[in-house]
Amino acid sequence: MPNLIAFIPAAFLIALVPGPATVMLIKQSARGSRRNSLATIAGIEAGVLFWGLAAVFGLSAVLLASQIAYDVLRIAGAAFLVYLGVKALFFAKPRRDDEPSAGAGFRAGFLINVTNPKAGVFAISFLPQFVPAHAGAPALLLLVGIWMLVDVVWYTALALLLTRIGRWLRKESTRRWLERTSGGVFVAFGVTVALEG
Repeated sequence: MPNLIAFIPAAFLIALVPGPATVMLIKQSARGSRRNSLATIAGIEAGVLFWGLAAVFGLSAVLLASQIAYDVLRIAGAAFLVYLGVKALFFAKPRRDDEPSAGAGFRAGFLINVTNPKAGVFAISFLPQFVPAHAGAPALLLLVGIWMLVDVVWYTALALLLTRIGRWLRKESTRRWLERTSGGVFVAFGVTVALEG
């Protein structure tokens, strides 16, 4: 595939742009161990796989073809982000002994990506640009795999960095600040998604 060389740096650039998944990883890393961080990454990538397979099988084309379907997902995603933000801002009670389970980290990562309509639109509009017309589903699946691999490399590097400063992140004052900051960021992401046309 001649476009593969162009896709890899493009995928890295997109992975580096902070979004809800990055904020969720930072939040989960501040709350838990390396195991929890890796479980969150696995959840994020399960969400990427969901949208990648949706693109391969043409399901995410519905988001482009139907304004109603896109709007329903957009509003649901915005509501979920605002819910996470409000919960972090007003209901978080950081304690040293409240480390979430790996399953909670996985669910958080998965939900943050599956409810993100931009991930669906990205999968259906960005990925096919790198696939020759005659290549079809196998080439698209290859790109989904590369997209996931690039994400895993970036998020794992970030998680390892966060783990290294984990003791500082888990100080009560730092965790309270991170909860409030992530809450504000989630609300801002949610409002932005809700107001988009």
